[in-house]
Amino acid sequence: MNTPKNEEELDLLISKPSEQLIEAVRNMQGDITIVGSNGKIGLSMSCMAKRAVDAAGVNKKVFAVDKEGEGRKKLEQMGIHTISCDLLDIAQVKLLPVTDNVVFLAGRKFGTAGAESLTWAINLLVAANCATHYKGSRITAFSTGCVYPFVKAETGGSKETDKPEPVGEYAQSCLGRDRLFEHYALTDNTPVLLYRLNYSTDLRYGVLYDIAIKIWNEEPLITGVDFFNIIWQGDVNNYALLSLQKAASPAEVLNITGEDILSVKDVAEEMGVIMNKPVQLVSHGQDNSYLNDASKAHQLFGKPSVSSKELIRMQAEWIMHGGRGLNKPTHFEVDDGKF
Repeated sequence: MNTPKNEEELDLLISKPSEQLIEAVRNMQGDITIVGSNGKIGLSMSCMAKRAVDAAGVNKKVFAVDKEGEGRKKLEQMGIHTISCDLLDIAQVKLLPVTDNVVFLAGRKFGTAGAESLTWAINLLVAANCATHYKGSRITAFSTGCVYPFVKAETGGSKETDKPEPVGEYAQSCLGRDRLFEHYALTDNTPVLLYRLNYSTDLRYGVLYDIAIKIWNEEPLITGVDFFNIIWQGDVNNYALLSLQKAASPAEVLNITGEDILSVKDVAEEMGVIMNKPVQLVSHGQDNSYLNDASKAHQLFGKPSVSSKELIRMQAEWIMHGGRGLNKPTHFEVDDGKF
């Protein structure tokens, strides 16, 4: 894949639906709601859902639900129905249209340290509000690989059957969110799929951006982990919308990431060569990292459309050509669960 020249090209790439998704939407019953549509992933996923509906030639509505945000005008121009809602307010949630298909992306991670109560409120109360409101709908609920324990690279990453052992209050609150959706999947017979993701790459943010910008600015890259996973955001969006058909009661669990376990050292050195910049790596890692084994998802929906090697090159070129960043670091280098 060629590196996009600007953000307009990038947005088109990460919201382009696959032929598999277009066919799935053609056969899908009911409308689609994206809850948390104004976040990093929600905007492009809403666009992909609408593009898939249009390409399939079906009469389905796409609803984008969130607080007011800068992306709302763009979504409305595409024909997406935007709804402003404080998801912590159950009275407002009860006014939302109920659709057969819901992708739930609402959550809080960064800024947890020092504001733990707000993180717990957003990650649990919002989940409970939406799970009860969308009772009986197919729900893909975004989760995180951070609910698993740190593992060594040679394990191949955590599997869906592994026992969660969250480190820190952010990860604990995410497991709490998962447990709430599992509860409502059982008590209300709501089909749910827990979508355990790490880490999405959009070129404006992600682990690769965090590494590349340090190298480009000739700053030390200090990390507490030695390995990581990545996946192209276009594939994240595609898999999420496809996974609606796999939602079940009891809830299904699906790990989402790329095929490779990448070394921080190797990726940094490769980017240094591409950028013709020195690499200053300071690693305090103990060979333990958040790593996912996503082979189940790849068997269900096919392998990611963009390889890790392509993403590394694209990320380096994006920054070299002056591509904008969102100033939203992943904190992938954190090894104590404090975000």
